[in-house]
Amino acid sequence: MAIIIDGKAVAEKIINELKQKVSSMETKPHLAVIQVGDNPASTIYVNLKKKRAEEIGIKSSVINLSEAVSEKELINKIKELNNDKNVTSILVQLPLPKHINANNIIKTILPEKDVDGFTNQNAGSLLNGMIPSAYPCTPKGVMRLLDEYNIKIEGKHAVIVGRSNIVGKPLAIMLLNRNATVTICHSKTNNLKEITKQADILVSAVGKKVIFNDMVKPNAVVIDVGIFKDNYNKTTGDVDFENVKEIASYITPVPKGVGPMTIASLMENTVDLYNENLK
Repeated sequence: MAIIIDGKAVAEKIINELKQKVSSMETKPHLAVIQVGDNPASTIYVNLKKKRAEEIGIKSSVINLSEAVSEKELINKIKELNNDKNVTSILVQLPLPKHINANNIIKTILPEKDVDGFTNQNAGSLLNGMIPSAYPCTPKGVMRLLDEYNIKIEGKHAVIVGRSNIVGKPLAIMLLNRNATVTICHSKTNNLKEITKQADILVSAVGKKVIFNDMVKPNAVVIDVGIFKDNYNKTTGDVDFENVKEIASYITPVPKGVGPMTIASLMENTVDLYNENLK
């Protein structure tokens, strides 16, 4: 039976540390979040971020723009925030409407205000083994969980299912930088089960049920990044939790696993960017 990795508890520990740091600051970090349109899931995430920021003492502003906003108008809004010295971190809530190229939007954000760690400069720093202004929040949260539970990374075979720029790719680099051997799988991977069964650390970040007990090596560490509603409107993840927990050594639940760590990492990045820009 696996040890359940309590992401909610680790996230609360980070939030409490941040509260203490921010309470001693003369001026406070300021996180600006841009939401385009009224996607219900995006609204939930934006409200969660705002609530957490206020709880810590971080100033937060949410800029709501119409679904019909042009790419140029959105870029101009980001440039305005780039030039605003009172704003120390900028986040554009994804996904964006189809008529807007997300890459053009992300690259407009100043790297030193890029709280998600998605700009070309921050992604390039990570790829080159340098320290970016901010690490992408979900991979950062996953790495923190592994460290909190003293899970050895060096020399282990990590398999990541999912190759997104937000989770799969940056997490692969972060694990490589900690001397893991890394395999990335995706929708075109053949013989997925044969590869996942080799994993000492198995991470799934797909957004649908893909990991079952016959795909997991005994005593593997299983990290479930996926989160979605099943046919019964129940929140669930990529992993068949009840069956896989009988085989794994450690496993994250959904919810209360990686999700809370993503928000906590975002808050940590907000405070770190503020401190870095003061230097």
